[in-house]
Amino acid sequence: MTDALKRLSDEGVAIWLDDLSRQRITSGNLAELIDQQHVVGVTTNPSIFQKAISDGHGYDQQVADLAARKVTVEEAIRMITTADVRDAADILRPVFDATGGQDGRVSIEVDPRLAHHTTPTIAEAKQLAWLVDRPNTLIKIPATKAGLPAITEVIGLGISVNVTLIFSLERYREVMDAYLAGLEKAKAAGLDLSLIRSVASFFVSRVDTEIDKRLEKLGTDEAKALKGKAALANARLAYEAYEEVFSSERWAALDKAGANKQRPLWASTGVKDPAYKDTLYVDELVAPGTVNTMPEATLEATAGHGDITGDTVRGTYPQAKADLDAIAKLGISYDEVVQLLEDEGVEKFEASWNDLLKSTEAELKRLAPSEG
Repeated sequence: MTDALKRLSDEGVAIWLDDLSRQRITSGNLAELIDQQHVVGVTTNPSIFQKAISDGHGYDQQVADLAARKVTVEEAIRMITTADVRDAADILRPVFDATGGQDGRVSIEVDPRLAHHTTPTIAEAKQLAWLVDRPNTLIKIPATKAGLPAITEVIGLGISVNVTLIFSLERYREVMDAYLAGLEKAKAAGLDLSLIRSVASFFVSRVDTEIDKRLEKLGTDEAKALKGKAALANARLAYEAYEEVFSSERWAALDKAGANKQRPLWASTGVKDPAYKDTLYVDELVAPGTVNTMPEATLEATAGHGDITGDTVRGTYPQAKADLDAIAKLGISYDEVVQLLEDEGVEKFEASWNDLLKSTEAELKRLAPSEG
C-alpha cells in the first residue's frame, strides 16, 4: 500500500468518493474513508441511489414509515435520498469547517427528467437545498442548454452548485460563464460571495469509450495509435480554459468581492477499457485546484498502485490539441461525439431515475402495513 492518495491530495487534488448508501453511512465506512483514505467529499447521482436502495434492507424502516403515511413514490425518493445526503453532510462537516467550506461537500442531483426545462430545475434546486438544509451541500444541475440559465439563477440565489454532465470544451466555457453571471447576480443582491461554492464536473472516461470505438472501426495504425488519448486531451484543455477564465478581468472583480473559483471536477474516472491502467484518469489528471471523484474501486486502485508524479496537466496543452486535431483529421467529429455523450448521459440518468421509481414503488408495497 503506497500513500498515493496523500500525494494526490498534497498536489492540490481534492479526493471525493463517487458513491453513497445508507450502509456506507451507518457502518462507519464513510467516516473511515475520510479518516484513512483522504476522502474529503461525496458525489451521488440517480444511478448510485438506484443501486443503493435496491441492494439489501438498509432502507426498510424508513420505507415502511413512508408507506404507512401513504406518501407518493416521488416524495418517498426525496425523503430517502435527502436523508442520506444530510447524514453524509454531517459526517463530512469537520472537513467542511477545516477547509473553510471548500471541501466536505455532498452533491445531490435535481430530477434528471427536468434536464431540458429551466424553470422546474430552478424550483427543484431550491427545494433540495431547503430539504437537505446543510451548508455543505452542492445541488447538481446538468450542463444542458436549459441547465445553463438555471445555474446562473441558482448561484444568484446563493445556493452552491455542482454542474454535471460536461463533455465539451465549448459547453464548459458556457458553464463558467453561467457561474460568473450567477455570482454577479448574487453580488448585486448583496449576498456574501464567499459562501457560494461550485464545481464543474467534466466527464472523462466516456469520451475515450466513444472515440476509441470509432478509431477501432477505422482500423488503421494511425487510428489505433490515438486510442486512449482523447479523454485526457479533452480534460487537459478544459483545465487550460479554466486557467484562462479565472485569470480574466471579469473574474478579478468577483475575486475582489470574495468569490470562490469554480473548481474543475474530473468525473467518470473509473476506467472502462481493461486494456488501460485502472488509475489512468487519476495519475494523468493531477493539477492544483481540481477535484477527482472516484468510484470506490478506483479509489482503492489509486491507494494501492497509483503513480502520482506531480502536475500532469499544465504544460501538456500543445500535445492535447495535437491529439484532438489528429482525431478530427481522421473524420471523427468532436462536436458530434460530445453532443451524443451529453444526450446519452441525460438518458442514462433518466433511465436510472425511472428504475428508482419502480424499485421504490415495489418496496413501498412490500413494506406497507396491513390496514387497521
